[in-house]
Parts: sequence; structure tokens; C-alpha cells
Amino acid sequence: MTPLALHEFHAALNARFIDVHGMEAVEDYGDWLAEHAALRGSAGVLDLGFRGRLVLTGADRVRLLNGQVTNNVKDLPAGAGCYAALVTNKGRMQSDLNIYILPEEILLDFEPGLSAALEERFNKFIIADDVQVIDAAPHYGLFSVQGPQAWAVIEKLGLNFARPEKDLHSTSLKDDTLGEMYCMNHPRLGTTGFDLFAPTNSLGALADKLSAAARELGGRAAGWRALETARIESGRPRFGAEMDGSNLPPEAGLESRAISYTKGCYIGQEVIARLRTYGQVAKALRGLRFAEGARPEKGDKLFFGDKEVGYVCSAIHSPALAANLGLGYVRKEHNQIGTALRARGAVGEVEATVVALPFEP
Repeated sequence: MTPLALHEFHAALNARFIDVHGMEAVEDYGDWLAEHAALRGSAGVLDLGFRGRLVLTGADRVRLLNGQVTNNVKDLPAGAGCYAALVTNKGRMQSDLNIYILPEEILLDFEPGLSAALEERFNKFIIADDVQVIDAAPHYGLFSVQGPQAWAVIEKLGLNFARPEKDLHSTSLKDDTLGEMYCMNHPRLGTTGFDLFAPTNSLGALADKLSAAARELGGRAAGWRALETARIESGRPRFGAEMDGSNLPPEAGLESRAISYTKGCYIGQEVIARLRTYGQVAKALRGLRFAEGARPEKGDKLFFGDKEVGYVCSAIHSPALAANLGLGYVRKEHNQIGTALRARGAVGEVEATVVALPFEP
């Protein structure tokens, strides 16, 4: 497990740690329910330094990336960004990506444990192109502030960041002490949120400032457990949980956020275009509300009567909604809102209802 750059900082806050795809993350600071409440009601500060970060440089970087991902990169100006999927020639997902167009480079942010595979993928397609793929993780850390008071926390830092108004847009500044930093508008949990990319040697000082600013506004540092719970409540799929190499992006409901059907050719484009032209995918990600009692586990099968029609990807007890919720794939014949199913697994059999996303009280 690769440790966080700020392991000692978090340990001093009584953090407990967890392995997320080979990378160390903070699981919680001893009170994950309070951390979750901060993410929902005020502001939670998250060290996302365990996530993957690659940078593409060189004159051909935009052309190369545009031929690899499902969304339109070539028409984005500096300071803009987009969400996209990286798929195989059969349309199956290899990763999802948050893409930021910076003045001299493109920054990619993605789930942990994928850096080597993605770097290999991009290098495979660099023939005579002027493109360099650089692992940015050793050089830049990543903090995220999520919740209704997220921008107020950024303002309290006193760094005079210009607010990026649109999702996945960014601004930057150079601070005499902290160095060059980037602020991204990134609501990871369906509310308000901003990411900060900062030089590694500035992370400790920035962490102190962020923690103090959040506390002044009723927030606090938050860990993986609170983050995952709030993410599932918001109905957002995560690669490695609800998405993997067996999935097509439309199955996970990524069309509106991640797919351009007008951008032209990219690896896997023909498969995804055919899905749109000739009909729906065979299964689709749906919200599931489970009856009270034992919660299903990842991989438990979903049944309509005696017919197997899907499987559970994630299940939580939602503190915000006081209900057992989850995300799972259900075949198109039985995934309409309101359909009654049953989940069967090691914990027994649990009633499940297909519900709209994001989850509502």
C-alpha cells in the first residue's frame, strides 16, 4: 500500500487508514457520521492524494487525447474541462477521467491504482506524436472541499482564488509560500465542491489552512467512509465499484456527462454509436431501496420472481435518508422505476425496489 504524503498529519488527527486499490486513504477520523454530516450540511475537507494524476504535455496532446476518450476535448479552451470515459476497441471501460485543459498541459484525475495502466495505454498510441505522459502524483497533491459551504472554505484561505463558475472549469494562482495551485469546480457529491491541486511540499501548510477554515464554518476533515456514503446517496457511480472493465459507459448512465456523439472517431466509438442507433443496452445502473434489516453485499443477485435480472454493486445505510440504499445493474425488462425485486446472497433475501436517482427522502 502506497502511503499518503500526509500520513503523519492525518495520524495526528486520530485518522484510521484504509487500502483503496493499493493506495492509502483516510477511512475516518473517529466519527464518520459527523464527517458525513459535514459533507452534506457544511463542508468536509478530503485528502484525495490517493487518486491517480497524469499530465499530458507536447504540441499533439489534445489530438492524441481526443482520439482516446468518449467526450469532446479538442474544442475545450484553456481553463475548461470535461468528464469522459476511456474505453477499449470493444467499448468496455478502462477508466473514467476528469479532464482539465491547462494553458500548457492537460491534467487527468482518476481512480487510484490505474496510473501505470493508463500511462501504458497512452504511450502505446504515441507514434510520431509530440506528447509526453507524466505521472503528476509525486509532484502535486489533491485536496477536495465538498458541501454547501465549500467555496466559503476556499475564500477563508485568503489566497484570492478566482471562482471557476462552471463544472470542471479551473483557475490558478501563484502564491509566494505555497507555489502554483489550481482550483477546480468539481461537485463530487451532487452539491457544491472544489478541488485544489497543490505542490507536494506545500501540502502540510495547505492542510492546516483548510482544516482551520472548515472548522470556522462548522465543517471538518472527512474520510473515505463518509465520502463513499455521500457518493452513493447522490447516485454517482464510481469506477472500481459500480463500473469496471465489463461495463459499457451507457450502462452506467454516463451519456449526458461523458459521451459526445458528434466529436468524431475515438477508440471504441463504433460500438458506443451502434448502441445509440439500434436500441438500449441490455442492463442499466439503477438506484435500489432495500427493506429494513440486513443489507445485501456487492455481487448479490437480483431476482424478479424466480428470474435472475441483475446484481448489486454497492449497499449502504444512509444516515441522511435513514434507509438502506444501493446501486446495481438491472436488465432493461425489469429496471423501470417502482419495480419490486429481491436481492439474494449470504445475508439471505431482502426486498428491493428500483428508484430514481439521485435518491430522495
